[in-house]
Amino acid sequence: MTVKKGLKDAYSLKTPMDSVNLYRAWASTYDNDFAIKNDYRSPSEVVKYYSKYSKKTDTPILDVGAGTGLIGECLREQNSRKIDAIDISSEMLNLAKSKQVYSKFIEADLTKKLNIASSQYGAVLSSGTFTHGHVGPEVFDELVRILKPGGLFIVTIHTGVFHNQGFKQKLSQLGKCISPPVFHKVNAYGSKIDKKHGNDKVIITVFRKKMS
Repeated sequence: MTVKKGLKDAYSLKTPMDSVNLYRAWASTYDNDFAIKNDYRSPSEVVKYYSKYSKKTDTPILDVGAGTGLIGECLREQNSRKIDAIDISSEMLNLAKSKQVYSKFIEADLTKKLNIASSQYGAVLSSGTFTHGHVGPEVFDELVRILKPGGLFIVTIHTGVFHNQGFKQKLSQLGKCISPPVFHKVNAYGSKIDKKHGNDKVIITVFRKKMS
């Protein structure tokens, strides 16, 4: 019997291997049983703000924690932009491949140094990666490293971890190499999924890497 996975499982992750195991089990049902069922809006919100803040030079795009490719689907209309996907789960990336919106797929643990040269991407986008049980603000150092000077950074950070897991402090530490961040608080979901998480909000965090 297949056991359905959900936010309770995702928010209780402790290690990268926990993520691998969860998303291996969840990949095949993730889009229907989670994203569609709960009107998961974070990916479309990220793309909305990418459209608002981006320039023609903000390419290629790296979708961080791409999962099944929800951001890529939302970006499909901007098909002139090259999009790469990075995620720890090969099963989730395989689902993303089927959507035919990405140019490259990178299976990697974001908590470790990435095998990506510096200044490679014109934009870094992410939704649902910086949340309970997933990766913390220490990842920002590597993501800024691989961003081109002047490149655009837009990610969601769950309000429940923004302050107590050091995201605000990390942004302050990066102050010398990034523009002053702009924040937009939005609903993560369009419908109430349950009493505990139905009203969850995320902070869309936007900045640019300063020109060297």
